[in-house]
Amino acid sequence: MAYFRTQDGCSLYYETIGFELARPVVVFLNGTLQTTMYWKVIAAALKPDFRSLLYDARGQGESELGELPLCLDLHFEDLCALIRHLGLGPVCLVGLSHGSLLAYAMARRKPESVNRLVLCAIGVRAPIRARLIVRSWLKIIENTGMDTLVSAVMPHVFGEAYLVRNSRILDRIAKTISRRNRAPSLVAHLSAMAGYPSLRSMLNKLEAPLLVMCGSDDPLVSVDGAAEVAEISGGRIMVVKGAGHSIPVEEPELFLKTIVKFLAGRWTDMPEGI
Repeated sequence: MAYFRTQDGCSLYYETIGFELARPVVVFLNGTLQTTMYWKVIAAALKPDFRSLLYDARGQGESELGELPLCLDLHFEDLCALIRHLGLGPVCLVGLSHGSLLAYAMARRKPESVNRLVLCAIGVRAPIRARLIVRSWLKIIENTGMDTLVSAVMPHVFGEAYLVRNSRILDRIAKTISRRNRAPSLVAHLSAMAGYPSLRSMLNKLEAPLLVMCGSDDPLVSVDGAAEVAEISGGRIMVVKGAGHSIPVEEPELFLKTIVKFLAGRWTDMPEGI
């Protein structure tokens, strides 16, 4: 557990797992409403084959929001600065949703710094329903607060199967998510995302091997949209049946098994879908 101070004075929280060994590094990138806690079990399971770096982006979890306006470029600069601070060479990037967008930007702008990418819940051609859902989140948190927002978000970020399996503890899950986030920071985050460049404008053939994972029950990202990201970028698509937007927590065993094979270079025998 440590803090890194950016050039503009913003304090970013990060954790390293398995750094006592000289192994490839995997950087986990949070989605909206996520913190380093989301990745800890998965990162621990990657030992001893990989080192893991977890961190909260500006405004997430234990990190400060800072004084600068949030934007994708700023998150990119923070990630580059943290990697330099830790003296890391090329890394593998594993992102979810917003984290996937940041990972893609990194692979485009600093390809020499990226070995492999696993991107979850990312796609072009977002349904109009998805755009309206995300737009409503900002209005909800501005008018009612964090607890109401989390209650509204959960049916959209978890698939039906996960919600059914965890129906008795959904209130506890919602309270945990709410406790780990701060309303002003989330307002800044959601507001900034409206000004991000479109993913379609960023798409190009990537130098690093890429795996795109998409849930078949994700109302925010279409399977076709995820497949287009993989096709244009020269990567592969894996559709996880029954999963929603939060594949790593909804299907943790499958997710872990998949990324271990992919990050280790044993991806030629992986199925094209599932």
